[in-house]
Amino acid sequence: MTKPVPIHQVDAFTDVPFRGNPAAVCLLDAARDAAWMQDVAAEMNLAETAFLWRDADAYRLRWFTPAVEVPLCGHATLASAHVLFETAREKPDAEIAFETLSGRLLAAREGGWIRLDFPALPPRAEPTAPPPGLMTSLGLAAARVYEVPRPNTSDGPSWLVEVASLADVLAVRPDFGALRRVSGHAVILTARGEGDHDFVSRFFVPKAGIDEDPVTGGAHCSLAPFWSARLGREELTGFQLSLRTGIVRVRQRGARVHLLGQAVTVLRGELNA
Repeated sequence: MTKPVPIHQVDAFTDVPFRGNPAAVCLLDAARDAAWMQDVAAEMNLAETAFLWRDADAYRLRWFTPAVEVPLCGHATLASAHVLFETAREKPDAEIAFETLSGRLLAAREGGWIRLDFPALPPRAEPTAPPPGLMTSLGLAAARVYEVPRPNTSDGPSWLVEVASLADVLAVRPDFGALRRVSGHAVILTARGEGDHDFVSRFFVPKAGIDEDPVTGGAHCSLAPFWSARLGREELTGFQLSLRTGIVRVRQRGARVHLLGQAVTVLRGELNA
């Protein structure tokens, strides 16, 4: 009989259950076959399922959507760190190292938050002509579009689309069938924020099997340098305007970005397959 695998479902980038972005976290004793991981992720049917196991001084960490493995995921990394702290596998003052397809990522507690140290993925400095079909698939007549290079990937850049206001971000109703045919990986829609939030965003990645992601750590690796340059501050607060909503605090640190978030466990169990 297969040894049961501990599995947790965590709502990330929120301190309230059923908000933020849900991720499954599988705690393995050793590496498992990638096809098995993909099957588990499809079974869980969440934006991301994380698989981690101890390896020397770090944890190996891989992320899968229901359709594909991805090279970087913020909310499932936050969820993984949250589970390691919550289950006392790591001490409260520990700095956790994850070895991933995007290199070594670090996580540590900071007050009631968890801080992630991620690579910055800045958009190109100048706007570019949008790829064919992008604007019509978003239902936009005008916006500034910036290319976001994605190193070590084969599916092309992402596109950061800046609109005039929070209301404009909320008003977008994408045609996901059309957006799936647009070149590139994903779309980050953003505008300056209001009140306590310096900027707002939404994130669309239908090619990975996720039409709209609830809260996206990886997108904030691009949003942090983008808005830091415009607002003249290194520390900012982002609000993702999905139906579930979520808060991501960011710190621009040169070639790195600190992402700070909270998380809530909503389910614990065992995977018997």
